[in-house]
Amino acid sequence: METAMQPAARERAVRKTLLGSLGLVVLAATLAAPPPASAADSARRPNIVVIVADDMGFADMGAFGGEIRTPNLDSLAKDGVRFTNFYTHASCSPTRSMLLSGVDTHLNGLGNMSEWIAPNQRGAVGYEGYLNDRVATLPQLLKDAGYHTYMVGKWHLGKQPDQIPRARGFERDFALLDGGGSYWDMTNISAVAPKSVFTEDGRYLTKLPKDYYATKTYTDKLIGYIDANRGDGKPFFAYVAHQAPHDPYHLPKDWRNRHVGEYDKGWDAVRQERLKRQVEMGIMPAGTELAERMWFVPDPIVLAPASRAILGKKMELYAGLVENMDHHIGRLVDHLKKIGEYENTIFIFFGDNGAEGTDLFGMIAGSPGSRDNLYAAINWNQTNFNAWGDPGSWVGYGPMWAQVSMTPFGQFKGWLAEGGIRNALIVSGPDVKRPAGSINHGFMHVADVMPTLLEMAGAVYPATRNGEPVPPLMGKSWGPMLAGKADSVRTDQDYLAWEVFGNRAVRQGDWKLRWQFKPYGKGDWELFNVAKDPAERNDLAAQNPDKVKAMLALWESYVKANNVILPSRGPFDTLEKDMPQRVTVYPGFPPLIYQRQFVPPKELLADPRP
Repeated sequence: METAMQPAARERAVRKTLLGSLGLVVLAATLAAPPPASAADSARRPNIVVIVADDMGFADMGAFGGEIRTPNLDSLAKDGVRFTNFYTHASCSPTRSMLLSGVDTHLNGLGNMSEWIAPNQRGAVGYEGYLNDRVATLPQLLKDAGYHTYMVGKWHLGKQPDQIPRARGFERDFALLDGGGSYWDMTNISAVAPKSVFTEDGRYLTKLPKDYYATKTYTDKLIGYIDANRGDGKPFFAYVAHQAPHDPYHLPKDWRNRHVGEYDKGWDAVRQERLKRQVEMGIMPAGTELAERMWFVPDPIVLAPASRAILGKKMELYAGLVENMDHHIGRLVDHLKKIGEYENTIFIFFGDNGAEGTDLFGMIAGSPGSRDNLYAAINWNQTNFNAWGDPGSWVGYGPMWAQVSMTPFGQFKGWLAEGGIRNALIVSGPDVKRPAGSINHGFMHVADVMPTLLEMAGAVYPATRNGEPVPPLMGKSWGPMLAGKADSVRTDQDYLAWEVFGNRAVRQGDWKLRWQFKPYGKGDWELFNVAKDPAERNDLAAQNPDKVKAMLALWESYVKANNVILPSRGPFDTLEKDMPQRVTVYPGFPPLIYQRQFVPPKELLADPRP
């Protein structure tokens, strides 16, 4: 494990490294980007709406092979372009930090989630646990360029007055500062922080609006912000950070029963159906295999019908939550059409990480007799399945359905398999010149959003902030690709890397090198050709030692350039001991539990002799 320097020494080292690489980046940005547009030009610049779903999977939308009904998102896909090789991070706040800063997590303050800062990371530059003041944010730069800037939904990037949305460039906001909680009220997850924290226009709320429901209220607020400034000639940037479909699965009663019995068939069947549609659509290539079912997840065939129905109901709620979110996205789109702004609006939609397969509630509530377990028993006590979705209920759908959401990939949120970091992306609007409804397989990253939108808005990325150098942007503008002049913004020589919770990965071209804790990984480097094997079924490290060596060199370069400190403690410290031993899953094994009653030939049947 890397040892942390003293904070002051590390900060000086980081700034020195940045100064060395910053000059060319800033010069290129200055030469390439036009100056901020004048007021007369503002009307011709596009509005920008970035919509982020929380823990939504790659395969959940209809446009990406899902059976969940998402007509409004599908319509955006039909008008725009779907992207199948888009990467986020493996958890929420790191992804959001890169979206809003364009800078790697280990430099922007989210080198680790605030909830998991390791002892050896405390006080280190880039590990503040909030979006630090060394970065310039997307809303700050768009606001300086003449945009209105609005934010609704989940923030999860800091709670102090100098860390909240208003302080980081948003002109109007209605924000949940925490990472999750109730959709109905201010009930938070743990005893030590029992009340969720909200802000509105830079003020901390003492209570929520009447008839509050997260997804609806966020949409109502944003529509109000847009209408309040209509007619002043300025474009707007709206960051819509939906809480849905993060657990707990809270939703109005009329959205809970739209898929009754549909998932009783079990997760394996639904995954197979989704993959079939993905191949038919062109989302995945012919011959794509499903990732191996997680070794600790049972084959649904062996479960009793009642058990399958209860587990299926969890997926029914999840599907309803996604459909409700789609409905409110449709309300926003319809409003923009009504006021004549739809045709001049860029839409970007994606999920912030892989689907949630971990029992978050169990992790927080802990063991009987603990403070948080008592808090959970009192405040999250609606456990009857008929009350699921109500205030006080907590439902998450588990690893079996998370794998369905991430079809065809392996694993889910928190891990650096494709199921943790690869997500569906839709881009539509006036700057998209590719054929409407088309699909692109270019290699893309969430940090690309910042340079892409700055280019569209005519804004400039700064060289310094408050007299200090700003970290260089890590992403690449999608401009040429959206214009139809290129199929990818990256060459086979470009690479991206990830680290969170001690798990790590590098992708370059078709190849991906991955290190994960046991039993999800091998505790060693694994090599996959993710173009041919997106499910990461075949570790090719032993057959390709030179490729492993070359990609390890890229990893070391990433560590050095981005101040990576591998954590001394993390959420997976005892995982190998606590979980069942990992084994290969073979369909139909063991035959013992699949062998049906033997029925002899009728002509050989006989009663016993007297």
